[in-house]
Parts: sequence; C-alpha cells; structure tokens
Amino acid sequence: MPSSPAPPSPAEIAALATKYGDGAAGLDPASEAGMLAAIAEMKAPGGFDVVIVCCSNQSAENFWQARLEQTVQQVTGTAGAAVLAVHEDWNGGAGNGLGTLYAFQKACAKARATGGMDLAQRMRDGASVALYHTAGKGTRLAPLPGAENNNKPGVKLPGLLTVGGEKKPFTVLESVIRQTSAYAKVRGGRCSVFWGDQIFVPSVALSGGDHPADILAALRPMPSKEEWEAGALHQYGLIAVDPRGDAMQLEKVTYDVAKAYLPADVTAVGTSLGSFSVSAALMDALTDEFAAELKAKEACLDSDPHFWMPLTLKRSDYLQVMEKKGTDAAESGAHFDRMAAFRKKLLPAGGAVLGCVDIGSSAYWWDYGRLELYMDNNLLLTEQSASAAALRAFLELEPPQQASSVGATTVAPTALVVNCQIGKGKVDGRSVLVNVSAPSVDVEGAILMNVTSKRPIVSKGGLLYNVVDAESGGELRCDAVRADVFMEGKQHVINSALSIDGGKAWKQQLDGNPMSFEGVYKANQKLDVSTCNEEAAAAHRAARA
Repeated sequence: MPSSPAPPSPAEIAALATKYGDGAAGLDPASEAGMLAAIAEMKAPGGFDVVIVCCSNQSAENFWQARLEQTVQQVTGTAGAAVLAVHEDWNGGAGNGLGTLYAFQKACAKARATGGMDLAQRMRDGASVALYHTAGKGTRLAPLPGAENNNKPGVKLPGLLTVGGEKKPFTVLESVIRQTSAYAKVRGGRCSVFWGDQIFVPSVALSGGDHPADILAALRPMPSKEEWEAGALHQYGLIAVDPRGDAMQLEKVTYDVAKAYLPADVTAVGTSLGSFSVSAALMDALTDEFAAELKAKEACLDSDPHFWMPLTLKRSDYLQVMEKKGTDAAESGAHFDRMAAFRKKLLPAGGAVLGCVDIGSSAYWWDYGRLELYMDNNLLLTEQSASAAALRAFLELEPPQQASSVGATTVAPTALVVNCQIGKGKVDGRSVLVNVSAPSVDVEGAILMNVTSKRPIVSKGGLLYNVVDAESGGELRCDAVRADVFMEGKQHVINSALSIDGGKAWKQQLDGNPMSFEGVYKANQKLDVSTCNEEAAAAHRAARA
C-alpha cells in the first residue's frame, strides 16, 4: 500500500500562511498556520484504531469494506486500522441515536466473526473507534448520488488514491475519514460518531473531554440579543457551555427562549455539528438501556432530542421543546423520566453527562451536501486564498496539475488538472478537471469529474460528472449539469442545473431526462453498487480505447 506523504514542516507551514495571508476567513497568519498544521496532523500517522462505516444496504457494505481496506492507510496515514463496514437493516430507520448503538453492535459481531476481535473490550482498554453514518438519499445533491448508484458517500472529489492499482478520485467519505482522524489522538477509549458530507478544519487546538459524552460545536461567547438575531442563531441546533465545561443541548430557539432555558452562568454557545463521542462505559450503558429496542428493530430515536436533550434540560423545558416537535406531553414525559433514571444509574454521585469540544468560530467548513456547494467548494480549489490553499493541502493538490498529459492544451496556472489525457484546447484558471479523456477541451469555470469523450468538450460554468460520450462528430457541450447513470447494461443521461434544488424537484421528470431523480433512486435500489461501478468503468475504458 502506498505510504503516506510526509506532513509539511513548520517552515513550510509558515511559508504557506505568509503566502496566503489574505485571510479568506478573517484569520491572521498565525491562525492560518495553525489550521495548516491541523491538516498536516490529519494526514500524519495516528488515526483511529477501528473505522466503522454504517451503510444503507448490503451491497454498499460490501463496496466500502473492499474500498477502505485498500485506501484507509492512504487516507489517514495510519497502517493497521481495522475496517468494519455494516448496514442498517431496520424497520423504517433507527434514527441516528439507536442507529449508532445498532451499528456498533453489528460491528462488534462482525469483528468477532471475521477476526475474533472483541471490539467492545478493545474500546474499554483504550482503543479509539470512529463510526461514520452514510445513509440518506442525497436529494439536495442530485443527480450526483444517482450517478454513484445511490452510494452517496461515494461522490467524487478532486484528489487521487490508488485503488486496485489504478489512480481514482477521492470520495466524500474518505475525505471525512481523513479530516476526523486527528481526533483519534484525544479520544482513546471512546467511539466518535461523524456524518458523511462535511469537512472542517478546527481553528483551535484539538481537544478531548472527560465527560461520558461530548459534542462538536463552533463556540462563541454568549451573545447579546442583537448578536443572536444578527447571527440567525434561532435557525440552528445549539450547544451551551457553563464555566465547568458542562454542556446543554438546545434546539432552534429565540434568544428570549434560550435565556429562559439556560442557567445564568452560561459562558459560551455555538452551532452544533451534531457529531459526538461516547465513552466505552456510556456505550455499554446505552446498549443495555435500549436492548429491547435494538432487538425489536422498530423504534426510531435520534441523539439530540432523545439522548442529549433529556439528559441536559429540565423536565418542563424538555416537554415544551418536544411539544413544538409534535410529541405529546405523556410520551415526552415518560421518555424524560426514563432518561433521568438512566442518568442516575450512570452517575450515582451526580455530574454532567454531556461536554462540548470546540472547533473554533473561524474554522474552515467545506460542505458537499448540496449541488451548488459541491460546485462552489470544488471551484474554490482554483483560488489564491488561505482557505483554498488549505483545501488543496488537505486533498494533496499542490501542484494543481498532476499526472496528466495535456498535449497542446493551454492550461492556466491556477486551473486544476489531475490525471487527464487531453489533446489540445484551453482550460481557464477557474476550472477543475479530474480523470478527463478528450481530444480537446474549451472550458471556463467548469468542473469535469470522470469524463470520457470522443468529441471536443466545450463548457462554460458547467458540471459534467461520470460522463461517457462515445458519439462522433460535433461537440460535447454542457453549460449546466449532466451526470450519467449506468445500470443493468444501460447508460442514462440525467440533466439538471445548479439553480435546481434536487429535494424540491425530486419527483419531477426534468425536460430531456428519462426519469425523475426519485426514479433513478428507485431503479438503483435493487442493484449492486460494485457491479454498477464496473459497468461505468467498462464504458469509460471502451470509449478511451
């Protein structure tokens, strides 16, 4: 397996911070240097001992088990990490609370069956464990997840990994695994739970708490009412922290409601990332508490409203919050009482269950959960700014032109051209091309990801994803969005536009498309991800031959 690149030296970090000292995020060069050092730490040896991936079905489990066994060392810089991909076979969905317990339970069973490892005991003995939730349709990112045959975490980003002896693009999941791996150093004996479509770089030093559970948040000092409203904090799930480091979970509330709920000594609040970690003891206790639900596989409980809120709010406040969510007082009261008894059993001497791990209010935050953000954050790679330099360093895209043969093509210095075979043409400084094969290109402000064309490609502001164009004559033109879907021996061309919200247009069959985004999703459900991937790869190979 290829070795991990050496992290940048302090001198190189300082040079980058000076070079890109424009402060795209309002940071001074020292902060930028610290965030570049954090990126180096993400890629350096020292990642999680065990990586669990919770998938939506058996074929996705098989795909990620095989893929990550080949890439986890390249992604994290750490040799020897155990990979355990599992899937959630639950009646109607478990929610991310019970879903976390169930995924861990299944991972324990798989670890015993495949290698004789007692995963729960390893964590009790100090092993660091990460669990990544990847389920979801990815409606806001449509049509890209459809082109990955519903394998949403497999959506591709710039940057290359070696898979099966070939250079293939990074996936969103592998990027998230790289980004979060630095937390392993401060989370021994814990299971850290992450979501699969956001990458962030903390603007404060990595830290780990000693509470039974902790949650990630971008903290700031407790704001005034004017600051609360200016920051639109009522639109976010929030974490509030007191001087002892104890945290409270708040749903979307106004300043006045927050003041009524929160203790007077709150020192900081912040937007919650939702990602949390639990100690081995808390994992054991939660698994025991919800043993009946885990066996029946029917209930649906989320971590925020069903774990952290009843464990941190007063009973009356919890009932009011849940009433706004449509839960009657009898149901929410019974659940609060259950969790109060659980807390007393867990901490008989008292104390707080939940703490907070701050990522800093100036953290870099790259979200790939919506189509427009996918476009924006990939085009960011061509900019000359601190955040762009950090993202290139994270994806190992310095220099921006790599492993390509571009013939007589004129390529602007800031363009990103990776693993491409192009005969002639021009690529402007705001374009990103990865795994592109074409006789010529003429692109401006475009993203071409995994594209094979026998014709010249012309695009201005377009996004071509997983496209195979084997026609002859004329040009392949795209100034909007096109993603090709390969299933059961057929290639379907799915068109969209950056202005179209896939969630709102989910059931709508757009002009020129053979089916709606939902139709693509349903057609993909019964198919094997790995088989469809090979169909697509074969189509690319045939066109390139």
